[in-house]
Amino acid sequence: MTAGPFPLDPDGVWREGPGRTFPPGSPGLFLDRDGVIVEEVGWLHKVEDVRLTPGIAGLIRAANRAGAPVAVVTNQSGVGRGLYGWADFDAVQRAIAARLARLGATWDAVFASPFPPGDWPMRKPRPGMLLAASKAIGLDLAASWIVGDRATDIEAGLGAGLQGGLFVGEGYFDGEPERALAHARAGGGFSVRRIAGPGEAAPHLPFLDRA
Repeated sequence: MTAGPFPLDPDGVWREGPGRTFPPGSPGLFLDRDGVIVEEVGWLHKVEDVRLTPGIAGLIRAANRAGAPVAVVTNQSGVGRGLYGWADFDAVQRAIAARLARLGATWDAVFASPFPPGDWPMRKPRPGMLLAASKAIGLDLAASWIVGDRATDIEAGLGAGLQGGLFVGEGYFDGEPERALAHARAGGGFSVRRIAGPGEAAPHLPFLDRA
């Protein structure tokens, strides 16, 4: 459903794509945006502040080649807080997508939550965005992975029943405690691994072996 010029559902969540179809039960790659796809700058809402993270285009290209859907799942509480609007988010998204496209990389779906911190079903660490993406695309969640720079990303992956999560770099908040919190989510068949950046992700993702 579209609200005004933007793809917003009645719950207020941005839901875009998928733009193509995939075989039912495909494994998917979930990506956080800020700190994973683009460098973290704090409340990113200006096109001139967009900088792709090293290695992200190569990771997305590998998923594209393998036929693995790529879904962006991002908390954007700046919208709910009134710090910027969906028009700003849209402009930034278009800029990111254009830069990735020039490098041969394309995402397939985008889910963005505008809610401030709290127990919102469609805000990470809750798995609502991942579950909605899975339903829209037809994913095998048990074979899918998430890449994030916060423990909340990893927790969302656990809650959605993914195979695992890759924790990027030092994390967004407070270094070692944040990493420890992310790694504490491992167990019961859910894997958590730390990587320095997106460029190191591919060897950890079984569905990219054939890429």
